Amino acid sequence: MPHAGSPGFRVLPAPPRISAGLLERYRGLASSNVADAMGRFGFMDPGIRSRSGLPLCGLAVTVQCRPADNLMVHKALQVATPGDIVVVSTCGNTTSAVFGEMMCHTATAAKLGGIVVDGAIRDVEGVTRLGMPAFSRTVCPGSCDKDGPGEINVPISCGGTVVSPGDIIVGDADGIAVVPRAMAAEIVELVLQLMDREKKRIAEIGAGKIFKAEIDETLRKKGVIE
Repeated sequence: MPHAGSPGFRVLPAPPRISAGLLERYRGLASSNVADAMGRFGFMDPGIRSRSGLPLCGLAVTVQCRPADNLMVHKALQVATPGDIVVVSTCGNTTSAVFGEMMCHTATAAKLGGIVVDGAIRDVEGVTRLGMPAFSRTVCPGSCDKDGPGEINVPISCGGTVVSPGDIIVGDADGIAVVPRAMAAEIVELVLQLMDREKKRIAEIGAGKIFKAEIDETLRKKGVIE
């Protein structure tokens, strides 16, 4: 399918996909560990909340919508491939739901991996019943237009962080972490190293070393304790 259009009204091709094996290494990782491995950056603000209680992990298909319009969200459901996460910016709109139960039937039939909306979704019970991982800033019964403009597969701002097409999206009860696709191989190694350090610290606590010595060391340096 050719992709065309003018700035502000475009459907662009997705970038080359990272390997399925690399993506699989992120599945089941905690969003908090992923964010810590990126220097405590790369996570969406706490306003982006899980609505169906289901985790997600997949590659981003990004959507920039005009406020109160979801034409390009509909198209993104078609453009995305199985397992992909549709990530939507509504340019600040929080009262016009761009995704609901009827669209969720389409998304589940297409075997998509989830949806993240910096804006509103609706029909949360139906979306949950259909087993779709869904995150959003708000829930609202209001709907929207289907006229455009909008763009697919362009960098967007979602939850206060940049999301580019093909980035890895990791979501759970804590929120959403966004891994830049170009750094995916490096970051997963950092996550695993962090998890190994946590396991060692838990073992230390179990062995009786309950408190971290470096806490008092820092306080001494700052003159709080002797």
